[in-house]
Amino acid sequence: MTTTPASTQEPDASSAISIGELSRRTGVSPATLRMWETRHGFPTPIRLDSGHRRYDPGHVAAVDHVARRRDAGVRLDVAIAEAMAAAEPGTPSVFAELRRRHPHLVAQRLRKSTLLALSWAIEDEFCARAQRAHLFGGFQRERYLRSAHERWTELSRVARSSLVFAEAPPGGREHPAGGRLTRVDLREDDPMRREWFVVCDSYDLPVVLTAWELPGQGEVRDKDRMFESVWTVEAAPVRDAARVCARVAQEHGAVEATPLLYELADEPSPGLVDQASVTLLFNRVIAYVDRFGS
Repeated sequence: MTTTPASTQEPDASSAISIGELSRRTGVSPATLRMWETRHGFPTPIRLDSGHRRYDPGHVAAVDHVARRRDAGVRLDVAIAEAMAAAEPGTPSVFAELRRRHPHLVAQRLRKSTLLALSWAIEDEFCARAQRAHLFGGFQRERYLRSAHERWTELSRVARSSLVFAEAPPGGREHPAGGRLTRVDLREDDPMRREWFVVCDSYDLPVVLTAWELPGQGEVRDKDRMFESVWTVEAAPVRDAARVCARVAQEHGAVEATPLLYELADEPSPGLVDQASVTLLFNRVIAYVDRFGS
């Protein structure tokens, strides 16, 4: 689903639909649709010169998804986050893919400070110790990647491959990707610009953390921004997340991505993660949250 920014241009009359028609097709009242737009930024209409709302037909499936998930007991903001993350085929989202393919994974609402602590723990306990892992990191903004660049350069030295994703720097890159670390510059409309992720695809220590930033947080302090997050050490979701990352990298011209997609085509082995590894990760998370989360 692609949200369409407000516009004063007349849409194609053969495709655009009114709020009444969107309501009729989805069973969601116009008043509820307006409330969702005001509180959650979804669905985003096209605005005519007259002020009337018009919607792309793709909004029908998105609104219907939110309504069904809400009726199934999922929180409204989570259902909307899922719908907004469900991008066009050419620009997938790790969060949306895992929620679609692995609905048993429980979403947790986390502040950015907690998410950062969890990411560092995963990098230290899994990414740094995994044997010949494929690593992927999503940082949203240029300044976040810049602050983590040295850390990920070190991780890349022990990885089979390592790719990082962030917005393209407006004035050009201040540092090269360098060595074994491949950088993928995201476009403004890429769904990955709204998500944070760490993926370690390896036989012995697979793990994925992915988090979708909730909309409407422009006035929130950076460390208090809220994300819907899932993480797991199951091999199958980790492989699905790795495939999404490799596909996006390929579509953005990273030459390393094509052979990587071939390597990730097979289904993963069950893996060797044991309770001790997960316990070490959990202990480090607690220590990091205690140190940096306040």
